[in-house]
Amino acid sequence: MTTIGIIGSGHIGSAVARAAVAAGYDVLISNSRGPETLNHLVYELGSRAHAVDPAQAASDGDIVLVAIPLGKIRQLPVDALAGKVVMDANNYYPQRDGRIAALDDNSKTTSELLQDLLRDSRVVKAFNSIYAKEITEHGLPAGHGDRRALPIAGDDEAAKHLVASFLDAIGYDAYDVGPLSESWRVERDTPTYGQRTTASEYAQILPTVERVQQT
Repeated sequence: MTTIGIIGSGHIGSAVARAAVAAGYDVLISNSRGPETLNHLVYELGSRAHAVDPAQAASDGDIVLVAIPLGKIRQLPVDALAGKVVMDANNYYPQRDGRIAALDDNSKTTSELLQDLLRDSRVVKAFNSIYAKEITEHGLPAGHGDRRALPIAGDDEAAKHLVASFLDAIGYDAYDVGPLSESWRVERDTPTYGQRTTASEYAQILPTVERVQQT
């Protein structure tokens, strides 16, 4: 069984941990404050969950979710993430992250910035366009006509397939947006951001999305 490593125990990280455990995955969850600060969450999650430090979540996770603010990604354990499939849940909030020129002028996407940092990892955009509380609420069985899709983007097809399999296991279709350079289509302030959207709806909406300057 795949082990999900999670770096960041905030709303998104904790929700993904709950969904993963419910689907039968083992979870290694971490934050910057230390494993002892996660005792309550791990107790809630049960025997499949363990609190660790970020380096262990990275090295021992088969898939690793990065769910920390964009402005803190340089604190990631880059060496421990080498060779890993890394799910990037980030969005750019200048008031939180500070101004980032490559995002302000649209020369990069948030996931491309993470991929530039994690040169030996395979980054896949995931979980950035769903509110945390909905992760454990909106999942439906495969084949359900109203099953919600979550967008993914990445430059490695095998990595995207692995992430899509995880999403399927926790109750979601994956909608492939394309390479990381196209992930702006599902980031903050785009039409499908935070919306309950099916795969067929993504196919209709995303080609019409226009890129705007970040504010």
